[in-house]
Amino acid sequence: MLLMVPFLLIMAAPPLLLMGWVSGGMIFPALILVSVIAAGHRNRRHALVGHGTRAVPHPPRAYAPPPRRPEPPPWQAAKSRFDALREHYAAFECDPMAVLRLPALCDVGVPSTARFVDAFAEAQALETDTRPPDSHAAQFVTAVERADRAWRAAIDAAERIRLSNLSPEERSTVERIVKLLTTARDSDNEAERLAAYAKARSELGRLDRAGVIHLPRTAVAALESEARGQLPA
Repeated sequence: MLLMVPFLLIMAAPPLLLMGWVSGGMIFPALILVSVIAAGHRNRRHALVGHGTRAVPHPPRAYAPPPRRPEPPPWQAAKSRFDALREHYAAFECDPMAVLRLPALCDVGVPSTARFVDAFAEAQALETDTRPPDSHAAQFVTAVERADRAWRAAIDAAERIRLSNLSPEERSTVERIVKLLTTARDSDNEAERLAAYAKARSELGRLDRAGVIHLPRTAVAALESEARGQLPA
């Protein structure tokens, strides 16, 4: 609308001249003022339009994380898991001190231990050196999962039981054997060490014959080797 004002004033100039505006010097200042206002209005419109169409900067480009390392196939993972389980089980059965601390873990008369022994045997029967057919591999994976759960459950049960199933006299005997084995392993005196081993073996044999604690053959062999000095004390 302001852009039309100068044009209207020019069209109205003759009447204004007749009305004596020329003599007062008012028409030309008015035209200049209106032109300046119109130009300023036009510049503001252009500025607003330019601001509205200004390019919006793009957000920084998101970089994808490095690809995850592929997980091993289920059969391979199960085989590694079973190898670790076998190592833990063997380490326990070869350690007389561990057996004395958790005798229920090597007693198949304890239900949780019996379940583990059965599950371990099943997984061991399905184990192969190379990847078997899919159906066999699936059975092995399931068996390893079952054996691992049974092992953890057997440990938990043995931790709760400890020596609670023994009579006070039997518990005293076990504690005495533990002290003898500790002395035998820590002593620098060869005669004292051998004497402690001999007495510990005698006490363990008595408990085994009474059916109180069944020491695995591997633990007996380890104990005899230590008594002969073939293993470090």
